[in-house]
Amino acid sequence: MSFTQNAATAAPSVTPEAVSEQVRSWVAAAAKRPAPAQARMLADLLKDPKGLDFTVAFVDRVIRPEDPRAAAVELRRLAQDSPAFLPPALRRIFSFGAAASPLAPQVVVPAARAVMRRMVSHLILDARDAQLGRAIARLRADGTQLNINLLGEAVLGAKEARRRLAGVQRLLARPDVDYASIKVSSIVDHLAMWGAEETKEHVVSTLLPLYLDAARAESPKFINMDMEEYRDLELTLDVFETLLDRPELMGLRTGIVLQAYLPDAARALARLQAFAADRVARGGAPIKVRVVKGANLAMEQVEASLHGLEQAPLHSKEEADAQYKRVLLAALTPESLRSLHVGVAGHNLFDVAFAHLLLTERGIAPGDPSVEFEMLAGMAPGQQQVVRDAVGSMRLYVPVVSPREFDVAVSYLVRRLEENGSSENFMSAVFELDSSAELFAREEERFRLALARALREEARPTHRDQDRTAEARAGLPELGSRVLPAKPGRFANTPDSDLSTRANQEWAAAITRRIPSSTAGIAEADAARISSVDEVDAAIERALRGQSAWSARPVAERAGVLREAARLFSVRRAELLEVAASETGKMLEQGDPEVSEAIDFLLYYADRMEALAADADLRIAPRRLTLVTPPWNFPLAIPTGGMAAALVTGSSVIVKPAPQARRCGAVLVALLHDAGVPEDALILLDAPENEVGRALVSDPRIDQLILTGAYDTATLFAQWRPQLRIKAETSGKNAIIVTPQADLDLAAKDVALSAFGHAGQKCSAASLVITVGSVTRSRRFRSQLADAVLSLRVGYPTDPTAQVGPVIEKAEGKLASGLTTLGPGEEWLARPEQLDETGRLWSSGVRDGVAEGSEYHRTEYFGPILGLMHADTLEDAIRMQNGTDYGLTAGLHSLDPAEISLWTSRVEAGNLYINRGITGAIVERQAFGGWKRSAIGQTAKAGGPNYLVHLVDVADARETDEEAWLDAARHSDREHMATTFAARDPQDLHGEINVLRHLPVSTVIRAAAGTTPAQLRRVLHAAATAGADVELSVADPGLREVAEPLVDGAPLAVETAEQFAGRIGALSRTRVRLIGEADDALLEAVASRVEVALFTGAPVMSGRVELLAFLHEQAISATDHRFGNPLPHALDLVGPGGYRRGRD
Repeated sequence: MSFTQNAATAAPSVTPEAVSEQVRSWVAAAAKRPAPAQARMLADLLKDPKGLDFTVAFVDRVIRPEDPRAAAVELRRLAQDSPAFLPPALRRIFSFGAAASPLAPQVVVPAARAVMRRMVSHLILDARDAQLGRAIARLRADGTQLNINLLGEAVLGAKEARRRLAGVQRLLARPDVDYASIKVSSIVDHLAMWGAEETKEHVVSTLLPLYLDAARAESPKFINMDMEEYRDLELTLDVFETLLDRPELMGLRTGIVLQAYLPDAARALARLQAFAADRVARGGAPIKVRVVKGANLAMEQVEASLHGLEQAPLHSKEEADAQYKRVLLAALTPESLRSLHVGVAGHNLFDVAFAHLLLTERGIAPGDPSVEFEMLAGMAPGQQQVVRDAVGSMRLYVPVVSPREFDVAVSYLVRRLEENGSSENFMSAVFELDSSAELFAREEERFRLALARALREEARPTHRDQDRTAEARAGLPELGSRVLPAKPGRFANTPDSDLSTRANQEWAAAITRRIPSSTAGIAEADAARISSVDEVDAAIERALRGQSAWSARPVAERAGVLREAARLFSVRRAELLEVAASETGKMLEQGDPEVSEAIDFLLYYADRMEALAADADLRIAPRRLTLVTPPWNFPLAIPTGGMAAALVTGSSVIVKPAPQARRCGAVLVALLHDAGVPEDALILLDAPENEVGRALVSDPRIDQLILTGAYDTATLFAQWRPQLRIKAETSGKNAIIVTPQADLDLAAKDVALSAFGHAGQKCSAASLVITVGSVTRSRRFRSQLADAVLSLRVGYPTDPTAQVGPVIEKAEGKLASGLTTLGPGEEWLARPEQLDETGRLWSSGVRDGVAEGSEYHRTEYFGPILGLMHADTLEDAIRMQNGTDYGLTAGLHSLDPAEISLWTSRVEAGNLYINRGITGAIVERQAFGGWKRSAIGQTAKAGGPNYLVHLVDVADARETDEEAWLDAARHSDREHMATTFAARDPQDLHGEINVLRHLPVSTVIRAAAGTTPAQLRRVLHAAATAGADVELSVADPGLREVAEPLVDGAPLAVETAEQFAGRIGALSRTRVRLIGEADDALLEAVASRVEVALFTGAPVMSGRVELLAFLHEQAISATDHRFGNPLPHALDLVGPGGYRRGRD
């Protein structure tokens, strides 16, 4: 039975006027009580325009850093503009401390920290036994009850989770503690929502001893199950009910929190009411629901923005306030309270008065044990005392923390201070309600509007109702829908699966059950198997015949086929996840974003091709035949991206999947055929890697090759056929730098996820972490990293709780060496172990003491292995990070804007990540591709705006005389440099910056025989506009006179084709803009040094094309918030001029 009902049918006679009268009396009474000094200081802080920012910054940037020297830097910055709310004595302490901090940071910084801790000590208590005992006795002296919440280090692994649980057990064992809060996420290191049922069972078994101890205790012990993140709602409810259904816990009185700002709150309340009523009917004890507004809004908004999901909480403060009252109306009835007790939690005196008067109206006396009023310790103590006297009870929510871990209270303090300082929140007026008629009227009106809305409207349904099973049954989704939010010409990323919903949890479980017996793609892959060169020839001939008709279709029609494919992929998401897991060992959690990425490639490249074709300055011609050779590690997204890009240009495609991912390739090709790609325009070949495979790659009828794989593979293919245009994304040796200014818990978490996702088998994976200065000696960082790594659960995709899957094949050769053999001076922080007889399951390994220039520093191992390097300074760390042959991804963890600016100006990589993980690039948001040996050929970032340009042949759309052509080219260069190639964040997300910028790159301009002066002048202007440093080589001596006035002393050589080709191996620059035809000697020289990118094609007027030879793309992704709140300072990511927001 459910006791909830339409609030309008249960409208109380309590009026807003009666509520206001009650609040006035409480405010007047509280004003007569002396406010403690700390409370007065908090009030002054909130009044000071600089107070909130200063305090939050001090807590996060002076208290949090482990290194006193790092904290001293921030202390000096903050002291330059200390706010007026600080008493003169404290201002003098801060000023003196800031001045002395460079000389004695070990003395000054602890002193300054102690001052600030005293300022907030009424908000967070000292967890040490004696100090906590005194504080509890003081708070309970007047009859106030407490709810103790133990804070601690971020739970990244099982060790810290066990420690936190043991801490709560010790708290409840104290005779002076009878009530404590605990969160599911604080006692389990990983909540595997792709295995929701298994995770629930694990959490229940973990919590059961704690609940049994409470049930057996001589005096009552109450456990309140708390939660913050929306994703934990269903799991927490399931765990709570499963525990309390156990016979040995039927007599235990316990409770759970309910966040009213969630539209799901009404449904959750009804569920709890039914559960409680049934429990009491069976002889069990009542349970309690603690009703709060909700305090994780800022982070929920960030998560929704990043993942393309609807914000879980209600969208407006008025809606949330109305929902809170709606919940109280349904919960505070005599019938419901018999089995479901209520904690009315909050400081809004209007809500408290409303609940108090509502209870009186319904015949429930003050002090009735079925209802408690709850507030936060230290917030408006005078009002707390007055309310307690009126309502008969008061329970204070009291966070406690060990002084040595005080920094972990940062997020709690930030939330408390932000909600106190925000004008939308009642707490911003709490200290002035007695003196400001304006503020009282503001809060009175807000209450009146919210109450009217609660009585007028029913509860909203949940914002998060994604149901993959229902989507599949409904058929192809429309573009612009919640399933596929992109529209033609208005790209938007496809949301991943939301595992917070029950429907999706059941959908995921069904996929997991199908994995062992999956046959997806087997028949199609077998049919595509070939074993002879003749079959290669036949396939090529067939693809060439098919290309004519395919390329003849209008661009809009080809783009439409890709969009139709995106709709099919969406409907068949489960099948794609199943085949990737079955064949390659891809965990569902890793595979789901890959399906979204595949869909995004289809939709994004459709848009980009239509935009390219609409360029009035260009004539686009497709290349007849493209060979796509994708890898096994991303068996869905990468092959889809390669095929989609080539197909939409009008090329036919032969795709040869990796042998380990042939079934995945077969399923993808079948879906593309079903979407309308002709079978003769897209051909799947399962060719052996022998002379048959070589014949395919080497065939002169293949116009271009899209490869994702090892650098050595690109070199081999180039040497097989130097004339082949190779567009390759290759290897990476990627490092994350962690400085003393970093949030070390966040850094350890991101390092572990970046290193070991998909068992480290991502070319973007973190293979190195470089600790700077004191981080090298940090017990906190090392223990948190080791805990996170050692706790990673390893298994096959049939285990939905596993975080790290198998390596693709038995570890042998280089990978086996990396997993088992240390270099000189190295030692294991976490030793990898083989976990089964197949040689595919390995625990994650971390080696410490990796030396600069060592084998591990410079070698890509492609497995679950991470190395630690140590640098004295950030400059040293950057040198180490740049000190490999590759430049794919790079990360920095630092909250210091100056360090971030320095790093972004010097690091040599295509994808930069700041204060976040370095894997998981998303189409358009973080276009993917590297520098140096990580990118081969005339290519651009996959999923970026320039990728298709290099897959087609371009020419000027119209002929004109040379001078007019040059004038138009100069104008085009300037226009595109200022617009197309300006630094831009196309998506402008909440909480994350994602900028694509184009940097000048050193280039050799080679003017081959037949180059005209106008062509050379045109190319030189593009180089100058881009700001590129150039070297010039000309075959015709007469071009020297043309070039010299334009190159401003740059190196200039007159040399034959053979002489120039002979210099390729020694070039310091690795990009060549060739004007004219490439002779065999040059192509063979480049094939021997494939990192030299040869940009060919006749010069064109359009700067959209011509500037690309002189620009390096670089994508920068930076976390732009702390605990959901925007950073107080703008990040300088791209230097002077900044960047543009949005696509237009």
